[in-house]
Amino acid sequence: MSVPDSGLTHLRITLTETAYLGPGRADLLEQIGKTGSISAAGKAMGMSYKRAWGLVQALNEGFGMVLVETSRGGSGQGGALLTEAGQLVLTHYRSMQERTREAIAEDVSALRQLIDMSGKK
Repeated sequence: MSVPDSGLTHLRITLTETAYLGPGRADLLEQIGKTGSISAAGKAMGMSYKRAWGLVQALNEGFGMVLVETSRGGSGQGGALLTEAGQLVLTHYRSMQERTREAIAEDVSALRQLIDMSGKK
């Protein structure tokens, strides 16, 4: 399930000091699931391979389980895949993100109306 963050929320879930997830990490997991590659996922997000790899390591270590499994290899040999645990983490995060949007939609709309009444766009 892909839920773009249309500007309504920036949800960051902190479970422990090292296990946390926000929109950027969730998007990276989702891109890895789609592309099968940390490099391609990072590139799709305008992020260097080094940064993407560092986030994958932080996710795996922080959650204390493998969310992204990697395989080494030369051209066409390596890759990455979202594990079942990784997919569950992503699914739960996207669900929380969507429910948060729904819960605050009325208040966000009211705030936008205030901005519109002030003449700012």
